Amino acid sequence: MVALFTGCGQKSDGNTAVAPGGSNGQAPEEQAKPDKVYELNLSVPDSETSSVTVAAEEFAKQLNERSQGALKVTVFPNGSLYGGDGSAAIKQVGAGGLDMLVLAGSLYANFKPEFNVVSIPYMFDDFDQLVDYVNSDVGNELKDSVSTLNIEPLALWTRSFRQITNSKRPITEPEDLKGVILRVPNNPLWVEFFTACGATATPMSFSEVYNALQLKTLDGQENPVDVPMSAKFYEVQSYITMSNHMADTWVVGMSSTKFNGLPEDLQQLVTETAQEMQTWKIDYDTEQDALALQLLIDNGMEMNELTAEGQAKFVEVSKGLYDSVFKGLVSNDDLFNKTLEFVGKN
Repeated sequence: MVALFTGCGQKSDGNTAVAPGGSNGQAPEEQAKPDKVYELNLSVPDSETSSVTVAAEEFAKQLNERSQGALKVTVFPNGSLYGGDGSAAIKQVGAGGLDMLVLAGSLYANFKPEFNVVSIPYMFDDFDQLVDYVNSDVGNELKDSVSTLNIEPLALWTRSFRQITNSKRPITEPEDLKGVILRVPNNPLWVEFFTACGATATPMSFSEVYNALQLKTLDGQENPVDVPMSAKFYEVQSYITMSNHMADTWVVGMSSTKFNGLPEDLQQLVTETAQEMQTWKIDYDTEQDALALQLLIDNGMEMNELTAEGQAKFVEVSKGLYDSVFKGLVSNDDLFNKTLEFVGKN
């Protein structure tokens, strides 16, 4: 990963803002100071140690270095600049109150329902297919849709798939979820799917989940593997199933007003660096997810993976909701059908 960005930092296409060492061979300390410094805030929703904040810090570092000081990007974690309200954040970046924002695509669905298509359960066979999709023409169409919100769509980063934890039994097929009281976000994608699987899908604020699991008013929950690790759910959960049941993205966006106020070479630098960071984050997440899973196992949780047959049964449950539920939530039949065609589920 270091080698990746060392190489990117030395690449020059003739623009003055690309190479940290300077395209003329001068050492960084010999470079003239930029005529103007553009100070930008970069907001992220999660804590300092979360993978998205770590990636945002690396993104900011690369921009600051590769612009030779013309950009000064500062990361603000925990949603601190927008009160933790994702919908408010999207409105603020569109209005120019926030400069840059990394936020889940599933939250953009409140404004652009098309983003629901990524989180349809088992839409993607595996993580590689998700990566191919977000980098495809269809994925770019989805990404570019946020431009109507006065937000410059810089890139889509991927998120780790979601997994199921519970205190009752290993989950090997939908039948195993019958009678399981499962916490889900307050979103019809989750509620309809897990209800169809036989679970008692229970929307609940995440801040209340640990206590509910401890008191047995909930049997389980579902999240990327780093969440039960950081929330110490291993203290109140016995099983983790690597179900890979839902995907999501991170939308890397910038106020169109702020983006258009940058010189052309800095616009190009910001866009290219955001796109390159997708690979950096995938590598980082792969490493951290393995560490998180091992920590859960070391703390007594039993792990199982779905077999191909077990996953096929979950896929069938999801397919049964395409026309009755999911297509309506996406609200864009053309994009929905293009996505099904891309993943081979049409």
